[in-house]
Amino acid sequence: MKIANILATSVIIPVTFTISAWAQTPAQSLSEGHRLYTINCANCHGDVAQGAVKAGIELSIITERGGKQPPNLTDEAWDHGSTDAEIFNTIKKGFPSAMMPPFEGSLSDSQIKNVIAYVRSLSTPQGVAAATAAKTTVSQANTEHTIELADYLEMPITGDMSADRVTGVLARGSIMLDEPGGKRTFLNDLNGQLYILDKQTQKLTTYLDFDGSGDRAGLFTKLTSAKGYASGLMNFVFDPDYAKNGIFYTLHMENVATAGESPMPKGNSVPGLNLEQYKITPALAKPAAAGDPQMERELVIVEWTDRKIGNSTFEGTAREVLRLYVPGLFHPLNELTFNPAARPGDADWRVMYLGIGDAGTGERPGPNRMHAQRLDTFQGKVLRIIPSLSVQKSTSTISENGQYRIPNDNPFVSVSGARREIWAYGLRNPHRLTWYIDPARPRQPVLFAFNIGLVSWETVMIIKKGANYGYPLREGSQSMAEGNKMGPIPADDQIAVQVTDVETNGTVKPTYAVLAYPHTPGGGDAIANGFVYRGKKIPLLKGTFVFGDITTGRIWYTHMKDVLAADDGNPLTFAPIHELGTQIRALAEETYKKRGGKNPGLPGRGAIAGAGRIDLRLAEDSEGELYVLTKADGMIRKIVGVK
Repeated sequence: MKIANILATSVIIPVTFTISAWAQTPAQSLSEGHRLYTINCANCHGDVAQGAVKAGIELSIITERGGKQPPNLTDEAWDHGSTDAEIFNTIKKGFPSAMMPPFEGSLSDSQIKNVIAYVRSLSTPQGVAAATAAKTTVSQANTEHTIELADYLEMPITGDMSADRVTGVLARGSIMLDEPGGKRTFLNDLNGQLYILDKQTQKLTTYLDFDGSGDRAGLFTKLTSAKGYASGLMNFVFDPDYAKNGIFYTLHMENVATAGESPMPKGNSVPGLNLEQYKITPALAKPAAAGDPQMERELVIVEWTDRKIGNSTFEGTAREVLRLYVPGLFHPLNELTFNPAARPGDADWRVMYLGIGDAGTGERPGPNRMHAQRLDTFQGKVLRIIPSLSVQKSTSTISENGQYRIPNDNPFVSVSGARREIWAYGLRNPHRLTWYIDPARPRQPVLFAFNIGLVSWETVMIIKKGANYGYPLREGSQSMAEGNKMGPIPADDQIAVQVTDVETNGTVKPTYAVLAYPHTPGGGDAIANGFVYRGKKIPLLKGTFVFGDITTGRIWYTHMKDVLAADDGNPLTFAPIHELGTQIRALAEETYKKRGGKNPGLPGRGAIAGAGRIDLRLAEDSEGELYVLTKADGMIRKIVGVK
C-alpha cells in the first residue's frame, strides 16, 4: 500500500497517532520532522526518503554483512512495517539485524511522531518538491572569533567527478608534513599519489605513485581506493632520523580479491627503486577460514630508504614491514606516528605508534562486537612497534613475521594469548594521533587520539600505556549496550579484561575522554584531527588545542589547561570547547563549482552536515602554523589569522 493510500485510509491509523495527539500544529510538526529527519535519517535513507540506493548512498557495514540497503520509504511497503505504529516502534526500538539503531533516548516520542508526519508528507509530488527545496538550518554556536584563511595550494584533481558520492570529491589530500630538516613539504592523495611541494616555488611533483591498479602505471596492482573513505595511500611518516638515513614509511590498502595480480610492487614504475630485498609478508591476524573475499582488505606498511633525499625522485630500496588483515571495508589501520620528544638512547627512540580502527565490529551483533575489547585482536587499538630491525635490539623481540620488533615494555607482552604489540585498547576508530609537548615538561609528551564515535559522541582521548577506553561498552559520557542502546555509566565502573572471546583476566576501570562533542546540531558527524597551536603568527591561539569535524567542516578550540584538567577519571568531565567561525563551506562550494564539480552542491552527506561533506583535515608545518585541507574542492588553505 502506497503512502498516499495509507493517508487516504485513515481507519488504519491508531487513535494515539491522530493529529490531536501531536503537541504542535501540522505545519510545526512537519517542519520539526523535516529537521529531525535531516539530522538523524537522511544519511541512510536519502534527503527525501528515497532509500539509500536511489540516493546514491553506500553503507559499507550493511554491504559487508550481505544485507539490503535501506528501502525507499515511499514504496508500497517498508521492510519493517508501513503503519504509523509499526514505523514508530521501529524508529524507537531500532532493527539491529538491519543495522538500524534505536532512537529511544535520543528522540522523544513526540519527535518520532514528527518524523513520521514529515515522511508521510512526501507521498505527494508537492511534498517532495517542498522538501527538496527546503534548506535545513543547523543551529550554530555563537562564535567570538573567526578564522581567516588564505589559499595555499590547489591539488591536482584525482576524484572520479561523480555527482553525489563521496568518491566525487575533487582530491583526497589527507596528510601534509614538512621534511625534517629540509625545505620541502610532502603530502598524499588517498587515490595513490605521494607529492613533494617545493615551498619556495609552490611546484608540486609526484614523488611516488602507488596506484598500479588496472592499466595504471603506479606501484601496487592491488591498491584499492575506489570506495573512498579510508582507503588507498592512507598515510606516511618520516623516521625520526630521516635527515641522516633517508627512511620513511607509508601505509596503503590492498584489495585481496584483485584477481591475477601480484602484491609485489612494479619494479619498472620507479626507475631508481631496488626491490632485491623486498618480500611479501604473511598477513597478520588472517583467520584460517576467511570470510567473503570481496570484503577483505589488507593494510601494508612499507619502509623506504631514499639514498638521495635532496631531489624530487626516489632512488633506493623498499621493504615490507607488515601486512595486516582487515575483516571489513572500513575503520582500518589509518595512523603512523613517532614520539617527537624521543632522543637516541630513549626507550621510545624510533618506536612507532599505530592507530587501528575496529573494522566496524563494534556495531555488529554477536561475538565480533567485542573485538576492540579483546586482547587477542588488533582491531580498536593503539599499537607500539619498532619498524626497523636494527634498533632497540636489547630491549625488544622479533615479531611474528620477522620484519619488525616489539618493545619488551609494552603492557601485554606477558599476557598469554594477547597481542604483544598492543599499547592501549577499547577504541572505535583512533584514526589520528597527535603529540603535545609541554615546554615546561619537554620529556613527558602527551599522545592524543581522535576517535570517531558510533551513536552519540566524537571524542579525544589521552593515550596511556595499557589503558582501556571502553568501546563498545562505553562512548563519551555514556554506557552502550548491544543494539546501540545508550545509558548512564555505572557509579563503580569496571570492565572485564577480555583476553579472548571466552577468557577474561580480572577487571579494569575504563579511561575516559577529555574532550567530546555530540552528534547533534552544533556538533558534528566525525572528528577530524587537530594540533596544539605552537606557531607565532596567531597570538590568540597560543596555548589552545585546535581541531575540526570532517563532514561539517566546523573548527573548535579549547585551552590545553582545561584538556589536561579533564583527565580526572570522571566520565562527565570534558574540556569546554569554543567554535571558531569559518567560511569554509561557502569557500569549498564556490571552488568546487569553479573546478568543474558536477553536483549542485558538495558531494557526499552526513547526518549532521546534511547534503554535502566538507571532508576536512588539519595539518601543521614545521613552524607550528596550521592548514585546512578540504577534499571536497581539493584545496589546502592556510590559517593566517583569527579576528
